[in-house]
Amino acid sequence: MQVIQASQVLTSDGWRSDLEVTIGDNGRIHQVGPISRAATHRSALLLPAPLNLHSHAFQRAMAGLTEAKGPDPRDSFWSWRRLMYKFLDQLTPEDVEAIAGLVFMEMLEAGYGAVAEFHYLHHDVGGVPYGALAEMSERIVAASQQAGIGLTLLPVHYQYGGCDLRPLNGGQRRFGNDPDRFLRLYADAAAAIACGPADHAIGMAPHSLRAVDPAGLNAILTQAKSGPIHMHLAEQVGEVDEVLAHLGARPTEWLLANHPVDARWCLIHCTQMSEAETIALARTGAVAGLCPITESSLGDGIFNGTTYLGAGGAIGFGSDSNIHISLFDEMKTLEYSQRLRDLSRAALATPDRSTGRVLYDAAATGGAQAGGRDSGQIAVGALADLVGLDDNNEWLCNRQGDSAIDSLIFGGGGKGCIRDVWSAGRHVVREGRHFRREAIIESYKQTITRLETNI
Repeated sequence: MQVIQASQVLTSDGWRSDLEVTIGDNGRIHQVGPISRAATHRSALLLPAPLNLHSHAFQRAMAGLTEAKGPDPRDSFWSWRRLMYKFLDQLTPEDVEAIAGLVFMEMLEAGYGAVAEFHYLHHDVGGVPYGALAEMSERIVAASQQAGIGLTLLPVHYQYGGCDLRPLNGGQRRFGNDPDRFLRLYADAAAAIACGPADHAIGMAPHSLRAVDPAGLNAILTQAKSGPIHMHLAEQVGEVDEVLAHLGARPTEWLLANHPVDARWCLIHCTQMSEAETIALARTGAVAGLCPITESSLGDGIFNGTTYLGAGGAIGFGSDSNIHISLFDEMKTLEYSQRLRDLSRAALATPDRSTGRVLYDAAATGGAQAGGRDSGQIAVGALADLVGLDDNNEWLCNRQGDSAIDSLIFGGGGKGCIRDVWSAGRHVVREGRHFRREAIIESYKQTITRLETNI
């Protein structure tokens, strides 16, 4: 049994001082109470470690490669997408495992305790299935076990190149399945998850209303008896226009009219919603999965966080393209976007909680909900996804309570503060470094050197 003693702990009941948290051999929190025995670990500040609710691990290898202007002066999401497809033609299963291993390590060092991997790279070049249909899913599972991160695997159904049902082409072919083959792949991926750690889980992800038609969506959702359901929704103006032209309604409007969206759902991005759509989605209990760094990188737009949270909506955060993995910077970027849009300050704060506290609480609870993971709080019985921080530094300066979280998010972004991270009780980050850091980085560097030679 591990015994963590901390000067400040953000529990399910709020802030408490001088507390002891014990972790059982099952990876769950066994006890929370006054200090009573010798500690195995000490932290100045102990917080629940949120789940990263949206990741495309393989895109980490593209970081820094898409910042030059292309021939079209109106460079956009769609030009970035074309480069991604070109890059895809190089990736082998071994490459994907090495890249995902680095991504998962970086997430843990950034303070995430688990990840929901929105996994759509399924097949070999040209769309040829591997001998083991879920080969790529198995590589994601292997990478997560190497890193020791909690995993909710989300195999993605991707069938068409657009709402007009045009066939997939180029790199897209590696994503594609018809509903029957997708469900076979999903079953094989679920079997791989079942062989892993007890805290690993599986969900399902129809990619978007552009890539899955109504019949295909119905076919796979009838088999989604349990687990989370994730889908991209209303990310780009072009996407909204395309869905409106072919389905007769905007994406959010169409989804809510045709499917019983509830707390199992996580809708990713939602940066192009009307005021009415924002309120309607908030009232379903679904999580809005926000990726503010990637949304800024791609010029997606600004999520209406003030209205969504004001209507009681749940949100969480993901690193999406993984070009910069920073839990605290995701939160800051969301808040600053609201301030820039509305010419305001402390946009998401409430009378009883600071801005940083609102964001962190949302990340912890919304992430856990989106991942179907029994985490997100420091309470007896919950999975021990925890982050321990040092506050005796130039960023936190021994600050207390909400002020400490505000300083983490709006000050140094956690630099030099994160000391320890546990994922379901696995002590994977110690003194600020992942326990397999050197080996994971070396494997990644070798992979990237080979890939960039061929691009």
